[in-house]
Amino acid sequence: MSPYGGAAPRTLAAPAADDAAIIELLDGLSRPQKQLPSKYFYDAVGSILFDQICELHEYYLPRIETAILRERVPAFARALGPHNLVFEPGSGASTKTLILLDALETPAAYVPVDISDSHLQLAAQGLRAHYPALEVLPVCADFTRPLRLPQPRTAPARTLVFFPGSTIGNFQRHEAVALLGNFRHAAGAGGLVIVGADLRKDPRVLERAYNDSTGVTAAFNLNMLTHLNRVFGSDFDVRAFRHRASWNDSASRIEMHLHSTRDQVVHVAGERFEIARGETLWTESCHKYDCRVFATMAAEAGLEVVDVWLDRQSLFSVQILQVPAT
Repeated sequence: MSPYGGAAPRTLAAPAADDAAIIELLDGLSRPQKQLPSKYFYDAVGSILFDQICELHEYYLPRIETAILRERVPAFARALGPHNLVFEPGSGASTKTLILLDALETPAAYVPVDISDSHLQLAAQGLRAHYPALEVLPVCADFTRPLRLPQPRTAPARTLVFFPGSTIGNFQRHEAVALLGNFRHAAGAGGLVIVGADLRKDPRVLERAYNDSTGVTAAFNLNMLTHLNRVFGSDFDVRAFRHRASWNDSASRIEMHLHSTRDQVVHVAGERFEIARGETLWTESCHKYDCRVFATMAAEAGLEVVDVWLDRQSLFSVQILQVPAT
């Protein structure tokens, strides 16, 4: 491992309410089906709520993906050899990353990227304590935008882009392909992209996962409005919305919405938006794949599927994608 694990963290400022962000938000609210960018789930409170979601029995994804990683990563890491750099977009608490870092031989560095600076710094501190010799270089940023990543002191033999959690499913198909293309660029020739991708299954299982009985997912969804009010100075009345998630079979996705319980008017960045009773704000899509469709998307992004790790019931997949050497 690198001897520079005690170096001071290098971070970039979190995305603010800049012109591009305001345009994106206003555009979504101006559509016939009003939409909100799902990245605004993740302020400090939202990040904590998502960690709680990952502990819920109904939310099977992290439990099954973690089991897959524990079973398959050790042999995978041995085959890679030493001095690999791990880059994790949307790192959150970096919980699953521990499985990878524990198995890798003298990793060059770990670069976690997250939009919530407080959550990111807390996770980075924990990782430095756990791996005192590892160079941890946190970057607070929106990973869907171009990033300027810090350079590690130890030259990496290969870059591994680690993107677990089926976050890829939150993007429309063309967006997911573009994101995979960004990961291909970040990994570089001969690099690897490791992606968790949830699979199609019984819709009843899916709807239970996103409408948990304890209401944590509802709190997570509603907290986005609080976050937007703080960042953009908007005046969403959180009490006037209710969470609901449902399966859209034709689009192969769970859709999360906030339903308005009354006629209301919301002001955002100087613009006025009328929201009728029963109208919804679409906050997230969670696409579910079959492996053939995902391989096609990877190929469109210039990546090759070299392995697919599945659980015994084929509920979830971890896709191992490689960047061509030339």
